[in-house]
Amino acid sequence: MEFTCKDFKVGKCEGEKLVHGETMPLVLLPPGDGKNQVESLLEALRRHKEWFEEMIIKNSAVLLRGFDVKNAVEFNDIVEAFGWDDIRYVGPAPRTHIHKRIWTANEGPLSEFIYYHHEMVLIKEFPKKVILFCEIPPPEGGETPFVPSFRVTERMLEEFPEFVEELDKKGLKYTFTALSKDDTSSMRGRGWEDAFGTSDPAEAERRARALGMEVEWLPNGGVKTMLGPRTLTRVFEGRKGRRMWFNTLVGMHGKELSSATMADGTEIPDNIVKRCEEIIEEESIQFKWEKGDVLFLDNYALLHGRRPSLPPRKVLVATCK
Repeated sequence: MEFTCKDFKVGKCEGEKLVHGETMPLVLLPPGDGKNQVESLLEALRRHKEWFEEMIIKNSAVLLRGFDVKNAVEFNDIVEAFGWDDIRYVGPAPRTHIHKRIWTANEGPLSEFIYYHHEMVLIKEFPKKVILFCEIPPPEGGETPFVPSFRVTERMLEEFPEFVEELDKKGLKYTFTALSKDDTSSMRGRGWEDAFGTSDPAEAERRARALGMEVEWLPNGGVKTMLGPRTLTRVFEGRKGRRMWFNTLVGMHGKELSSATMADGTEIPDNIVKRCEEIIEEESIQFKWEKGDVLFLDNYALLHGRRPSLPPRKVLVATCK
């Protein structure tokens, strides 16, 4: 579908790429009619909800720039303009609720790199869209790079076809340890009470199992969660039959608090994990945040992460079905 909408004009941003004929991200700017930017943006989004969602699916990432979005309240208005259902975040990242559907993005130390991932990829119900708003751009670093997931699958199949098919057939098994209490000094420092939204261990177990997890309580008060089998790749409707690298193999393999193996317990060779990490980085798309940016990501199609940065940096997030 070609771009046709009088309420926006197409722009460019540093780092954008053309991937199989699709511009990532598609940058949309104000039409230049001098109207109140946020109010006119909200009106335009309500008028063109279906068209805008088609642009997200077509280009995988859409960046609204230049609309003078100032804060969480205005960001929430943008999110709610579409009528998309909210989906509560479940995972290890420390986050703070800001306003209605808006949360901080991962509050782990800015000095750490948050590895590429599909949001909530391990959970049975994961968001269709991840929407990010830059309230305070960092002075250096702090990009939110993203990766066309199908390109990782294509390249891994070129280099390791037998391994990919074997692992896709067997599935992946993951483990992750949630701490007894929140530790904001770690990008995976969310305690189990915060992660499951309860201080009752029995209720936490019930909620974990509803999400497809088995749990094991540890002597230190933490909890080890086990998930699997999970698929290596997935194909989603409306995305050209592309096989997405819908897993967190690299991000969890051989880490202090997590592991990733084949579902039958077979270890995954380090050299394959390392090469996959290189491919993901080579396929990544980087752009620098500007104040007021709002970025829509198709969570079915893109992995995303966070580069280390100098403070201050304030990026807020909403996740939608």
